[in-house]
Amino acid sequence: MRRWLSFLLLLLGFTSMAQTEVWTLQRSVQYALDHNISIRQNELNERLAKLQLKQSKLSQLPALNSNAAYGRSYGRSVDPTTNQFVKGSYDFISIGGTADILLFGWFQRRNTISANKYALEAAKADLDQLKNDVSLNVATGYLRALLAKEQINVSEKQVELSKAQLEQTRKFVAAGRLPELNAAQLESQLANDSATLITAISNYNSAILDIKALLNLDFETPFEIQAPEVSLADQLSLSSMTPEMIFVSASKHFGVIKSSEMNILSAQKRLAATRGLLYPQLGINAQFGTNYATTFTEVTGYSRGTSDQAIGYVTNGLDSLPVYSPSFNYTTRRIPFGTQLDNNFRQTISVGLNIPILNGWQSQYNVRQAKINVLSSELNKYQAELKLKQDVYKAYNEALNAVQKYHAAERAQIAAQRAYDFAEKRYGLGLTNTVEYLTTQNNQFVSEANLLSAKYDLIFKLKVIDYYLGKELKL
Repeated sequence: MRRWLSFLLLLLGFTSMAQTEVWTLQRSVQYALDHNISIRQNELNERLAKLQLKQSKLSQLPALNSNAAYGRSYGRSVDPTTNQFVKGSYDFISIGGTADILLFGWFQRRNTISANKYALEAAKADLDQLKNDVSLNVATGYLRALLAKEQINVSEKQVELSKAQLEQTRKFVAAGRLPELNAAQLESQLANDSATLITAISNYNSAILDIKALLNLDFETPFEIQAPEVSLADQLSLSSMTPEMIFVSASKHFGVIKSSEMNILSAQKRLAATRGLLYPQLGINAQFGTNYATTFTEVTGYSRGTSDQAIGYVTNGLDSLPVYSPSFNYTTRRIPFGTQLDNNFRQTISVGLNIPILNGWQSQYNVRQAKINVLSSELNKYQAELKLKQDVYKAYNEALNAVQKYHAAERAQIAAQRAYDFAEKRYGLGLTNTVEYLTTQNNQFVSEANLLSAKYDLIFKLKVIDYYLGKELKL
């Protein structure tokens, strides 16, 4: 038994040395909001929604594109600078660009921008809702750890009490006042109480690991919770509220409700943007381009040749006289690169009307799909409101039951404590046997544990009500 108690005290000492850094509920909640993986993933979704909104705004700007190409042609081909057939090889360069401006498209782009704005608001609301959910989960884990810690304290007191009672009984046995059986029964009780204490320590360590995982905190980090002074009398204010009042308050600030509303507006705007594709669109197109080729040359000078060439004959009745064509010598050069680009520069501008006639019913299909998305968003909002109302009414009823359960446990603990006090006095005088005494002691221990459980269960249920009311979760 002494080895067992020594091991137990060593385990308690190790636990207290390992957990030296104190964490309050507010600190735990804030750390979770900064490091929780789910929150960080939803923050990325919000950033993507912002980028999508920015891109849709920039889509209103003209579409500008430029191109350039360099190549070499072989054999018979069309000279891009003269549009004439040439033989041989030459180098060429082409430069061009286009600009497209949508003059009127039935507000398609504006509706898309509005849809993305509402989608961004929905993403923000989803993030806020997730933060509230994580805060509630942290509070739940924190209260569970607090309960486990309180149960350790109760179990320690029980072990100390059983140990003291065992020592006293051994003295009575040695004096002949009590039989040896009483001491054996108390030794068994001490072993059971020690096992209960070890279970309480295990539950506490398990609760600490769970809350570290929720906070995304390294498991090696020291973590000691702070047990605050909680006054239940200041928190029992359910009598002044109704579940409908709580639901109305929650529906005004709950992220899931706001998100569903924003999704409906976004779906409606996307439907309007999709309908715009069914109608003609008016736009302006502008183009420019220029060319360069190594075959493009110009004459720089000429001179009279030394020999003329006969190209025919003219008769004057008797004689035939030859007709000569003068010969000339020409000097040429390749037109410079800059000059060619300037001379070949061309521009066009046009106004175009795009009329959709038949594209495999793709536009009509997109409109019908957008209508279904609107109906789906409306159903999602109704479902979110219905679930919130169900959760609020359930939480309210559970809080009322927790209040009654706590008061009943409180009365039971008071009665069990009185019974134990009487049993302890009677046992000391030898007026009751060990079995009756241990039964009364166990009832007192169970009633104290039940009171702690009812207390923290009530605190949690009240924190859930605060969660729906939008209050800060603190103890």
